[in-house]
Amino acid sequence: MNNTDPIYYLGIDWGEKRIGLAIGDSHTSLALPLTTVSSLTEIYSIIEKEEISHIVLGSPRKMSGEAADNKKWQDFTRSLEDKVDIPVIMQDERLSSKAVDALIGHKKDKVSRDEMAAALILQAYFDSH
Repeated sequence: MNNTDPIYYLGIDWGEKRIGLAIGDSHTSLALPLTTVSSLTEIYSIIEKEEISHIVLGSPRKMSGEAADNKKWQDFTRSLEDKVDIPVIMQDERLSSKAVDALIGHKKDKVSRDEMAAALILQAYFDSH
């Protein structure tokens, strides 16, 4: 990779039933909804196929800002970090679902809602860097 090659990012909005994914790159700094998956195996496949260099994972937070105590999310995160050899960056995901509802309508299409939440998480990362 030379200095002009883009760095590809995968945004992840984790959920117990569905995992929303978004993709973006360092050249455009724009996050786009990608797909919804249900397992880490599917995520690993996308990381390889899309040549992902960084992961931006939505981190659940309480409104006070402190980390939410969610053991299943913590297990998911640990498994992801153990399996991939690329940086996993935590991004506050507070209010991402409410923002998606405001953009696409209230819970009409759950699948696109998960992907849009991942895109908002990744876009928030891009916007803050």
